[in-house]
Amino acid sequence: MKEGTIIKVSGPLVEAGGMEDANIQDVVEVSDKGLIGEIIEMKGDVAFIQVYEETTGIGPGEPVTSLGAPLSVELGPGLVGQIYDGIQRPLDDLAEKAGDFLERGVSAPAISHEKKWDFVATAKVGEFVSAGDVLGIVQETEVLEHKIMVPPRQKGKITALASGAYTVEDVIGTLEDENGEKQELRLAQKWPVRQARPVARKMDPTVPLVTGQRVIDTFFPVAKGGTAAIPGPFGSGKTVIQHQLAKWADAEVIVYVGCGERGNEMTDVLNEFPEIMDPNTGKSLMQKVILIANTSNMPVAAREASIYTGMTIAEYYRDMGYSVALMADSTSRWAEALREMSGRLEEMPGDEGYPAYLASRIASFYERTGIVKCLGSEEREGSLTAIGAVSPP
Repeated sequence: MKEGTIIKVSGPLVEAGGMEDANIQDVVEVSDKGLIGEIIEMKGDVAFIQVYEETTGIGPGEPVTSLGAPLSVELGPGLVGQIYDGIQRPLDDLAEKAGDFLERGVSAPAISHEKKWDFVATAKVGEFVSAGDVLGIVQETEVLEHKIMVPPRQKGKITALASGAYTVEDVIGTLEDENGEKQELRLAQKWPVRQARPVARKMDPTVPLVTGQRVIDTFFPVAKGGTAAIPGPFGSGKTVIQHQLAKWADAEVIVYVGCGERGNEMTDVLNEFPEIMDPNTGKSLMQKVILIANTSNMPVAAREASIYTGMTIAEYYRDMGYSVALMADSTSRWAEALREMSGRLEEMPGDEGYPAYLASRIASFYERTGIVKCLGSEEREGSLTAIGAVSPP
């Protein structure tokens, strides 16, 4: 834990001194209220922090604590059917804790740490496994088998692994690496959101993603593992098309990110999706949907994180060998959040006041899509398709 003190507050941007031991992308807790933020720039011992909660009432002299790790998401059984905010806090659990009008500094585990899942081991003790190998199966919903995989950067010989009922924090087995050190295995793993999850190799997209919308499939076909944009002015129906694609697209998992759009649009999703029967499975659509809501009335800086949170969760299910569709509504509001933070950092603006690095940021996000050979000895192919809405300019 590295402590500093606030020097200046400018909306969602907080400057803190005495942070020479901290690093860019470290997560920090700002003030006594414990507001979550992330260091986006360092100048000497001064850290520039984008805060993912409302900063009203915070002032110079208050403490800032670096947690010494980048912004990460918790990945494991229990993600599907959830609705999260931009930094993967479950909104239902927060509402139970603090009421419908959320207080600042309230947090809850991203996935339940109490619920027990029935884990069926498929790997055997004595086997050598590496990153991406499947250790066993958890039935996450009626329609989705959740594959428990060896986390990236881990490999070794399985010295213990047993089927049974476990929480995501319980140890389900152990690996012994080449140095003889033991590594514990759990149902859940963490991954930094700004880093793409590794794959064995990327392949050329050749199979179409059947969207269920004949006009799109005929005139504007989208490939599984491809990217698409829905351009149009305000109020032209981009969100409606996103909803239709989320409802009927031929994907096994849907991640819907409401990034800076109106709250009533996410309300429509919450009201409609549970009632719709998925034509492929005959079950409720919510059994394959994960929602991330960072609407226009929520903190602007968290829009930037919400896009990466959604992408990382989508990559996790892709690594299991599923076809995943990510709806980003919208890329423009995310760019507006980048513009606001860039302006407060007093960076040199590019076209329309957007930061000069906007193009590379957008590219680095969309490059995480694709159809891939997944890590692991078993032959698995997964695909991740991203469809973003784009408003002028």
